[in-house]
Amino acid sequence: MPTPPVPKKEPKVISQLGRTRTDDYAWMKDDNWQKVLRDPTLIKADVKAHLTEENAYSKAMLASTEGLQDKIFEEMKGRIKEDDASVPANDGAFDYYTRFEKGAQHPKYCRKPVAGGAEELLIDADALAKGKAFFQIHGADHSPDHALFAYSADEQGSEVCRVYVKDLKTGSVLPEPVESSTGDFCWSPDSKHLFWILRDENGRPAKVFRRPARGGKADDALVYDEPDDGFFLSVHTTQSRAYIVIATGQHETSEAWLIPAADPTAKPKVAAKRETGVQYDLEHWNGRFMIRTNAGGAVDFKVVEAPESDPSRKSWKDWAPHTPGQFVVGVAARAGHFVRLVRENANNRILVTALDGAQHAVAFEEEAFALSLSGGYGWETPNIRFVYESPTTPKQWFDYDMAAKTKVLKKTQEIPSGHDPKNYVTRRLYAKAPDGQAVPVTVLMKTGTKLDGSAPLMLYGYGSYGIPMEPNFSIRNLSLVDRGWIWATAHVRGGSEKGWGWFLDGRKDRKKNTFTDFIACAEHLHATGYGAAGRTIAYGGSAGGMLVGAVANMRPDLWAGVIGAVPFVDVLNTMSDTSLPLTPPEWPEWGNPLEDAEAYDYIAGYSPYDNVAAKPYPAIFATGGLSDPRVTYWEPQKWVAKLRQHTTGAAPILLRINMEAGHGGASGRFDFLKEIARDYAFAVWAMDRGWQ
Repeated sequence: MPTPPVPKKEPKVISQLGRTRTDDYAWMKDDNWQKVLRDPTLIKADVKAHLTEENAYSKAMLASTEGLQDKIFEEMKGRIKEDDASVPANDGAFDYYTRFEKGAQHPKYCRKPVAGGAEELLIDADALAKGKAFFQIHGADHSPDHALFAYSADEQGSEVCRVYVKDLKTGSVLPEPVESSTGDFCWSPDSKHLFWILRDENGRPAKVFRRPARGGKADDALVYDEPDDGFFLSVHTTQSRAYIVIATGQHETSEAWLIPAADPTAKPKVAAKRETGVQYDLEHWNGRFMIRTNAGGAVDFKVVEAPESDPSRKSWKDWAPHTPGQFVVGVAARAGHFVRLVRENANNRILVTALDGAQHAVAFEEEAFALSLSGGYGWETPNIRFVYESPTTPKQWFDYDMAAKTKVLKKTQEIPSGHDPKNYVTRRLYAKAPDGQAVPVTVLMKTGTKLDGSAPLMLYGYGSYGIPMEPNFSIRNLSLVDRGWIWATAHVRGGSEKGWGWFLDGRKDRKKNTFTDFIACAEHLHATGYGAAGRTIAYGGSAGGMLVGAVANMRPDLWAGVIGAVPFVDVLNTMSDTSLPLTPPEWPEWGNPLEDAEAYDYIAGYSPYDNVAAKPYPAIFATGGLSDPRVTYWEPQKWVAKLRQHTTGAAPILLRINMEAGHGGASGRFDFLKEIARDYAFAVWAMDRGWQ
């Protein structure tokens, strides 16, 4: 077998709040990481050399799987309609949509006149990506008068974007694109101004600027400067197009600033001043503001209303009171209807309210499914668009007439290689956590799969930031399921599958619930015949990588392998480094180990990197991206080095860093699938080799 790299050890002693720890691999962090994000060629020579060795070692170790990787990739690619197109979204005289040409990695953005006429190409992202190792469109939108088209592009994977504006009459891109943007922007409803967000030297969204629609850098005007390094920023218009909204906040506190569309150069005014622990977002409807909030102890959120003249807290009145267990995920508005998307027990439904107060629901009856709202431009319309899917049912796009209560199927996701839902079974199970909580698990398997523990099991989880793992349809997972695997998604605490309280019960000083929930799901699945200990792969990405890193430390005996994709595993060091983009904004999520001794001790008790110990670890495959601003490349690099140093078992520990991408991996739709195919091939390989 190939010999793994042995990185040098340079012990760094770190003293903090009267506590001391030693980090042998701190040297792997490039001190000039901010510059490396923008130009990966600037990486330190010794770091680059080690990453190159690690990539070569992983390639050699997985050489026997290359044929399987190719086969899985072709299977997944075969489930994609290569010349696909989105359902057109109407805005006045035009229908806007994206479409792919056969073989293209990136889409074309197009429109057609509603009255009839030829397609107009707005931008060809595939052509723009030619010759670039990485290229991704972060946002794209036309001006409300249909004369201009703006798009933001990331060309290195660092999420530092340029915003370009194209004149649709002349076909030319205007000079002087916006530099160092987050990629988030919006047009003023009068089409005269573009609002955008600056990403500062530390990679954080820091300020909102405005420039004339056809202007340049000299015309940029500062609109809003966020004083708190821990707050994120975004900018958008209300669906009524009556206001421009600057939204700022973090994981437990938020605030909105309003600019009237009739006066887009006006100074923004705060809607309701920020209060620690109070979150809110708003829409404008029927001459008032409709505000989704957790104020007043509404753990699962409620909707309040406030007069347009005074949206401050003192004017808020309950419109849809808090209902425990019914999490208000989001809201939408049309001139005659107000819409809430609510989640109960890991399934969603849509609640529609008319101007006269009449309410009805849109829901489906499958055991586990995903239901989401799809954005649109129309205001004076009774229609909304939603997307329905389940692990066995491909996506379906519906236009729903809220007045007539009728839906029209606009598109069904086509699977060119074929798909029969009857060949698969989806089940919703519940595992009992150590504290008695019932943790949902969604299972997908082939019809007729024996539940005797013989089928290999892939257990996927995330469990952070309140982000739910929806029971959706995946063209990727079928490649394992068709090979006789069982795919299970654990809806652990830290997500919001069972409401916002489910999230709150898996963060900060309750974070360990996320890990014990995942272990409980594995044990319940094994006890009921869905896989077995030592024949299960744990899979998670980003904060889900932290999850699988933690359970690898806690219960290595359960897993044949662990896949940590861009894994957030060096939690204590990262949350102690204020220069990193996400550190101050994420203290509400994890705790602040710089100032809070209890937070330090709690994080130190689960941080995967800090808890690696002498034990027989399963096979582990960690991946990362050199330009990743969210989970920096050195986190998986350090983790793998320490795991390999301490493991007492024979299972290999592998690392692969994409030297030309960031957090999301490769940017093209097919190149990305190659990375997933590698993960899945590793899973099959780890299961077949059986080191334990």
